[in-house]
Amino acid sequence: MSLRPFALLFIACCLLMGAPQAHALAVEEASIADLQGAYREGRLSAHQVVAAYLARIAAYDKKGPYINSLITVNPKALQEADAIDASYKATGKFIGPLHGIPVVLKDNLDAVGMPMTNGFQGWKNYYPPSDAPLVAKIKAAGGIIIAKASLSEFAKGGGDNINSVLAGFARNPYNTAYATGGSSGGPAAALASSFAVIGIGTDTGGSVRMPSAHNALAGLRPTVGLVSRTGVVPLDGVRDTAGPMARSVTDMAILLDVIVGQDPEDAATARSQGHIPKSYLPYLKKDGLKGVRLGVLRQVFTPQVTDPLIIANFDKTIAELRAAGADIVDPLVVPELDTIPRPPQTNAEFKTDLTKWIARHPGVPYPSIKAIADSKLVHPLHQQSFDQAVDSLPADQDPATIEGRKNEQRYREAFMKAMDAAKVEALVFPTWAQLPAINGDRNTQITDDPQPAPNAGPTHLGSSLTFVGSMLQWPALSVPNGYLGEGLPVGLQILGRAWDEGKIIQYAYAYEQATHYRRPPPTVPPLAPGQQ
Repeated sequence: MSLRPFALLFIACCLLMGAPQAHALAVEEASIADLQGAYREGRLSAHQVVAAYLARIAAYDKKGPYINSLITVNPKALQEADAIDASYKATGKFIGPLHGIPVVLKDNLDAVGMPMTNGFQGWKNYYPPSDAPLVAKIKAAGGIIIAKASLSEFAKGGGDNINSVLAGFARNPYNTAYATGGSSGGPAAALASSFAVIGIGTDTGGSVRMPSAHNALAGLRPTVGLVSRTGVVPLDGVRDTAGPMARSVTDMAILLDVIVGQDPEDAATARSQGHIPKSYLPYLKKDGLKGVRLGVLRQVFTPQVTDPLIIANFDKTIAELRAAGADIVDPLVVPELDTIPRPPQTNAEFKTDLTKWIARHPGVPYPSIKAIADSKLVHPLHQQSFDQAVDSLPADQDPATIEGRKNEQRYREAFMKAMDAAKVEALVFPTWAQLPAINGDRNTQITDDPQPAPNAGPTHLGSSLTFVGSMLQWPALSVPNGYLGEGLPVGLQILGRAWDEGKIIQYAYAYEQATHYRRPPPTVPPLAPGQQ
């Protein structure tokens, strides 16, 4: 049962009784519509809402369950909320679609007035000179950046989100012994814990979708070029994209509306011309799965690499999709998937792209790959990759990078051919093949017959099913589809063709409304009146 009606009733009653502000707020699981409805009715102010989230952060992020999801809390968040309240009082109008909404950013995006660390201790005091364009759009829409969230150093993480000397372990609020996932695990854990309403992550190999699955969120990897990457520290400039994360598909779509658009500083965004609808909100249809033909990509979650609980849960998910009206093609086979070499993310691409980013950020400490490598300040897990990157060729001269880009195109052609032949609108499969890893448990093989590297058996950390959307550079999202094991969330992944964000949002929303799997985590309950 949703907490929102009871939370807002509690707020209204407290305000009517003249209770102190700190006692009048219950913002857990509140949506954009919930909060803005209360603003319109005069039951809440942006100041009160931000104060309530700051109280939750103070109680739970570095204390109590020690979620440890945030690196920097915005010291001016209440001041910015006051400015929004003053504007509303003077004009009677909202600033924009995110009016008074607290937002958390992954700490590899530029935001004026706050450090941009990228999870690297060598940059912990670096303040960027300007906002990333997508951050500027959020602020212009009335959003309040409440905090910058933790991540794996240089976004070089997947299953764990623990490999940062600066940030340290982030903990899954559904069970703090387990990992949040990465590399956007900080924003994911913060949103799941109701430290903010919506957030921005980045996704190169799956870093929005996987932590969204592990934290019962809706998270979207857009088509590369839909959202500007200017002011976002690169990992692989061909695959990188920022993406919206939220506790509901609706809030995710509202945030996507705000951040899309062309940017002359990011050439990839020119490809989005003609592909951006006026809004993604019309795609939010409860019957949005009726008559839709979906293919099940079983090739990527075979029994050899997938937890039996994941497979059993996904069989239930297919039944739920059918019950919602979808026509399921099971399995859909892409013959070339098992024969084309999987394109890597190369040190050459990383070096080339990070060098360009550094050139646009004068004053950043350790201003080169070599300087970062020589500093020895990176996490020991990453030192070798930096040492190797120092001697890498430029990306356009590196054989592995060149071959990988060719293979990416081969994959796009193969998937398009298979999807067109089967007449499917999208593909469905789990977001991750294993349950979240225990914090600190790296590379433990989940098999009765362990194998030496590089042919090691499946592990919790190396169980990505997000690589498909990344190598295609197509849109893919994760939406909650259950809880397994020790109460740990899992996700349904929906993959569409390029620029099909609207379609997959429609399918995710219809599934969400048919199942309502999202529930708040047990470790971060509503604060008692004395804690607010």
